[in-house]
Amino acid sequence: MSERTSTENMLAEDIMALRSGIAAFETKQFVRAHQLLLPLAEVGNPDAQYRLAIMAQNGLGMVVNQKEAVQRMRAAAEQGFDLAQHGLGFMYMQGECVEQDDAQAAIWFRLAADQGLSGAQVILGDLYKEGRGVEKDLEEAKRWHAKAGF
Repeated sequence: MSERTSTENMLAEDIMALRSGIAAFETKQFVRAHQLLLPLAEVGNPDAQYRLAIMAQNGLGMVVNQKEAVQRMRAAAEQGFDLAQHGLGFMYMQGECVEQDDAQAAIWFRLAADQGLSGAQVILGDLYKEGRGVEKDLEEAKRWHAKAGF
């Protein structure tokens, strides 16, 4: 077997493991999801990192681990994964797993909003409307709400 064929097979296996892990996560089979997603998260897959972060944050199929939750969420967010950017924004906005920081929340929501994530666009609009973490700007708030179809 050539090295290229071996790599292609490994990628196919990773894709199947990711799909199976996501399916297990969505059907609340969290122990199985953890088994399938952990190896992928360890090699940097942002979707796997994001889902494991949620599991660690909420104690789904594992003991609550805030440090792991924020590390995995940040790792996925820094790779540009929009849902993780949104999730990290929430962590900062709510002070969950990290110290509450509206300015950091706005940064992460902005990154997700720039990618078209409507939930992040709505929240970013709200932050501008309220002047939380950003300078109050009602026009900017309206612009973000409009982008979200709000």
